[in-house]
Amino acid sequence: MASANTSGSEENFSCSICLDVFRSPVSTPCGHNFCRTCITKFWDEQVQYKCPLCNMLFNTRPDLRINTLLSELAAQFRTSVRVKEQLCVKPGEVPCDVCTGTQLKALKSCLECLTSYCQTHLEPHQRVAGLKKHRLVEPMDRLEDRMCENHNQLLELFCQTDQEEYELKTTQLGKIESGVQQMIQERKIKIKEIKGTVEMSKRDAYREIADGVQVLTSLMRCIEKCQDDLNQMVKERLKSTVKQAEGLIKELEQEIEDLTNRSSEVKQLSHTKDHLHFLQAFRSLKDPPPTRDWTTVEGRPPSYVGTLRRSLDQLEVTLNMVIKKLRDAELKRVQQYEVDVTLDPDTAHPSLILSEDRKQVHDEDEEKELPDNPKRFTQCVCVLTRQSFSSGRFYFEVRVKDKTQWDVGVARESINRNGQIKLSPETGYWTIKFSKDGLVFKDNPAVRLPLRAELQKVGVFVDYGEGLVSFYDVEARVHLYSATGCTFSEPLYPFLCPSVPVGGTNSAPLIISPVNQTE
Repeated sequence: MASANTSGSEENFSCSICLDVFRSPVSTPCGHNFCRTCITKFWDEQVQYKCPLCNMLFNTRPDLRINTLLSELAAQFRTSVRVKEQLCVKPGEVPCDVCTGTQLKALKSCLECLTSYCQTHLEPHQRVAGLKKHRLVEPMDRLEDRMCENHNQLLELFCQTDQEEYELKTTQLGKIESGVQQMIQERKIKIKEIKGTVEMSKRDAYREIADGVQVLTSLMRCIEKCQDDLNQMVKERLKSTVKQAEGLIKELEQEIEDLTNRSSEVKQLSHTKDHLHFLQAFRSLKDPPPTRDWTTVEGRPPSYVGTLRRSLDQLEVTLNMVIKKLRDAELKRVQQYEVDVTLDPDTAHPSLILSEDRKQVHDEDEEKELPDNPKRFTQCVCVLTRQSFSSGRFYFEVRVKDKTQWDVGVARESINRNGQIKLSPETGYWTIKFSKDGLVFKDNPAVRLPLRAELQKVGVFVDYGEGLVSFYDVEARVHLYSATGCTFSEPLYPFLCPSVPVGGTNSAPLIISPVNQTE
């Protein structure tokens, strides 16, 4: 097909139907030219025979003959285009520096002119006497970079002896290639790792959605059942009240009917003039018909006080069961990221005593003589772990039973360890503190946390990438607090502060405990 940027000469040799260079061109009676196949197919699909360009109608289908001259010219043009395309520069080849527009492939490079020439532009160097003296070489790009500034000659390889320099550079090139390939492999592994993370995230998201739908559907069913039970209870009580009222009304209406009949009899008897009949009938009227004492009967409406509350109490029991299951599931999920950490004696305050396994720490309230160490806390009775974390997620648990004061959490590597320290995220600490004043998350200002029972074991979970630090009451399976939107840019260390003993209290150690998911 002819390209969009065809030249004028190419348009002269192009069929207006296929837009390509003529093949077996024929002329119509109106003087226009088309490929024989194109015009034949065009007329085969038409009811009338007309020219595709000027729309001239022909009474009969024209007898087409090859335009010999145009056919020869089109063939020559097609050949010249093919030759030109062959001469055009391809990737990796040296282009002619003189060509404008479409650049052709260079055949030679001149070391005098510092220019590369195609076959056409090389002609003066083959014809003009002065140019014939120029030194022509195989095509080279960046000729200026290849010329020696002092000798005006092509740069050559100069060795110390026996091409040692070449071999040295070849070895170095091999190392460079090896390094590049290693970097490529590392990036391929990283791509695979990222894709794996995405797939894991998708699975986690789908599982979270499925679990959420299941729990919320269960809760909606509980609420619907609570509503149905409430409706049924109220309706049954109303039905009983209505039935009782209808019975009383029926009994009252019957007594009214009996009394109305007696009233009629009394009125009738009062009008009789027969004294004997009057006395005989009065005997039967002197005793009234049996009736109930209605002064003690009340038509009280039923009381619905407490009905809704009792229904909600039952719903609360169900909700608490669901919430407990969710808490268990959440804690078990973060416990999967348990890490094995040990305390670092180089960071421990001089009054702290670490156990041999580096899992326990308590304060003896008496400082030891220790060598200076820039990692050591000088006034705050704290200690960090040897292990740090700068990516991913991690979880650890600290036993705090029998202690009256302590701090537990994480701290960044660059924290200040000298003098008095204010614990807060601003200074690089994400910790919770327990004391006589209760439980708080150390921030500015501090966040007071509810505490239902005595804490025995604290769980700490960190998602480095998400900027999340969460604390859990392990025994109660309760989430205590989460610091969200944190920015981590350096390693984080688990942080323990057992605090000083006071009057024989708070002497129990803080213990890094293994996770027991069956608790």
